[in-house]
Amino acid sequence: MSQSQREQFLAELHVGVLAVAAGDGAGPLTIPIWYSYEPGGVVSLTTTPATRKVRAIEAAGRFSLCAQDEQPPYQYVTVEGPAVIESATRAERLAIAQRYLGPEQGEAFVGEQDAVTDSVVIRMTPEHWLSRGL
Repeated sequence: MSQSQREQFLAELHVGVLAVAAGDGAGPLTIPIWYSYEPGGVVSLTTTPATRKVRAIEAAGRFSLCAQDEQPPYQYVTVEGPAVIESATRAERLAIAQRYLGPEQGEAFVGEQDAVTDSVVIRMTPEHWLSRGL
């Protein structure tokens, strides 16, 4: 894939698989995750701050994300780069939830979380790309 094809593919709706060094001689931590991306921008995801993935990203300072299409012709894009972790706004959480669930279900999902959890947004600046596809 060309760079623009990679970026467009990553911007499409896929459940990504996040991978980050787990430390202590363990293999990488890999987790399916919702994310957002606009071509030329950063990869963003939201989560609660007390998770293992947040601790691992804080320690490593970076992570990888793989997005794939499981239908023939099989395609994927993997991107890796440095990450920053900040407090998430409700608007950021809502945008990602609505990307995957639609307007009404996304609002309901975020509404259920509003009272019970803090959230962080993790932003990764893509540095290294791998891909396979048309």
